Amino acid sequence: MTQTRLGNSSHISGVLELQGQNLFKNLSEEELKNGFVTTPFTNDQVEKIIEQKGLFVSLNEQGRVIAYVFAGSWDYFSQWEIFKIMTSRFPQLCFGNVPVTTENSFQYGPICIHKDYRGQGIINRIFEAMRLVFVEKYPISITFINKINVISERAHTQKLGWQIVDEFEYNNNTYIALAFDMTKSVLKKS
Repeated sequence: MTQTRLGNSSHISGVLELQGQNLFKNLSEEELKNGFVTTPFTNDQVEKIIEQKGLFVSLNEQGRVIAYVFAGSWDYFSQWEIFKIMTSRFPQLCFGNVPVTTENSFQYGPICIHKDYRGQGIINRIFEAMRLVFVEKYPISITFINKINVISERAHTQKLGWQIVDEFEYNNNTYIALAFDMTKSVLKKS
């Protein structure tokens, strides 16, 4: 049985190892078809998101990190150019009838699940753990997915219920921006 929880400094090496195994630039064309993460994080950047209570992990029975998700304010994510481009587009975005702003939304992602644990509902459990913390402050979550990452787009739109709200170009890639209503649980009612 896996355990999902708020991440701490003891999880950093596991997060960085899993990131390295799934980072876009480290994968072959064939491996990219199974999903990937785009934004590389350094040890210091992981420490900073932990301080802000924005790292969530899933651990296997041996305590190894088998999944992680980052979530944080736009201030934290502004250190990467792609997030500045995303927030510059907010004045033209609405989610439902609500204008998207840096005050009423936060950046979710990246999320990464070890290939041996995909398809087991971990995405729903780790997302729900994050959602329960962040819904206290933000009604809207925003993320982006490289348009060629079909696996991730499908997981977010079909398994979690995210909605595509924008499309933009950056660094010779096309990205879709998605939004999520944080008041909605992603766990199935029993």
